[in-house]
Amino acid sequence: MNENLFASFIAPTILGLPAAVLIILFPPLLIPTSKYFINNRLITTQQWLIKLTSKQMMTMHNTKGRTWSLMLVSLIIFIATTNLLGLLPHSFTPTTQLSMNLAMAIPLWAGAVIMGFRSKIKNALAHFLPQGTPTPLIPMLVIIETISLLIQPMALAVRLTANITAGHLLMHLIGSATLAMSTINLPSTLIIFTILILLTILEIAVALIQAYVFTLLVSLYLHDNT
Repeated sequence: MNENLFASFIAPTILGLPAAVLIILFPPLLIPTSKYFINNRLITTQQWLIKLTSKQMMTMHNTKGRTWSLMLVSLIIFIATTNLLGLLPHSFTPTTQLSMNLAMAIPLWAGAVIMGFRSKIKNALAHFLPQGTPTPLIPMLVIIETISLLIQPMALAVRLTANITAGHLLMHLIGSATLAMSTINLPSTLIIFTILILLTILEIAVALIQAYVFTLLVSLYLHDNT
């Protein structure tokens, strides 16, 4: 039971070779592009959503922070398409792997922190000690603020991993219950199947929201250091 339950989170292989890299590179191919002067409705809607998201995340940044706009927009599109890809049957969701999420969170967080120490060293150091702190509490607060700074990329990765994994496990359990009840009680099967459909719609929303939350938190870290 446990093996079947967590089988969808095992990194797939093809002829003994890991296929996770190919799966990670697949979502960008799903994004349509246009070579014509006049775009169709799909391309126009896509560009409107990208512009709206970019404007919402970049309004609080200065000129230096807005240089990250292309990277942040690419990040939110990549995470959203990868999360949605995992909702397809017999598919693999790379964002359920903590190692991959850490590989995205740590470089982005480190880049923002290093930029802050290079451009605003005084303001960056001031975050470690709030103004008006009593003298006996200074060493403890510096340690606490240092730990909270270092734990930020871990929190980013764990949040994304936990939300995506929990949703997939719940869908798997309800789907298994639907199949088991189909031979026992038809009315109960219809009720559980309706719950499964509603949960699937919820998971689509969660996949998009988690991509936005991950990118927005990276944008906030960047804002604090520029």
